[in-house]
Amino acid sequence: MATIWLEKAKTWARRLKRDVIALWIAARDVRTPRLAKIVAAGVAAYALSPLDLIPDFIPVLGYLDDLLIVPLGIMLAVRLIPGPLMFEFRATASQRDQRPVSRAGFVFVVAMWLAFAALAVWWLV
Repeated sequence: MATIWLEKAKTWARRLKRDVIALWIAARDVRTPRLAKIVAAGVAAYALSPLDLIPDFIPVLGYLDDLLIVPLGIMLAVRLIPGPLMFEFRATASQRDQRPVSRAGFVFVVAMWLAFAALAVWWLV
């Protein structure tokens, strides 16, 4: 029973990884609708960022973004992209050997942490 659940989880994780790369590709494609491009770029930038908005060492909340926020963002972006285009982007993503890295996502997360720190200092003063 546990083996079946583990295999399903692994398959789900592989699909998520492929979809993040497909969204990264979609965000750069001129055929992608503007709103879908914005959502896809945001989700891909955050998911591919080397930093998390909520660090994983924080109990429960640290994994909330990985288990809830990113998959929901992926679902929204995929719904906004026309089916034939998403099929093409997924096929291209499946053929990629290397996962892209998002510098924009890194900058966003660092900016959020700096804003939080500035707000905390302001509140304490």
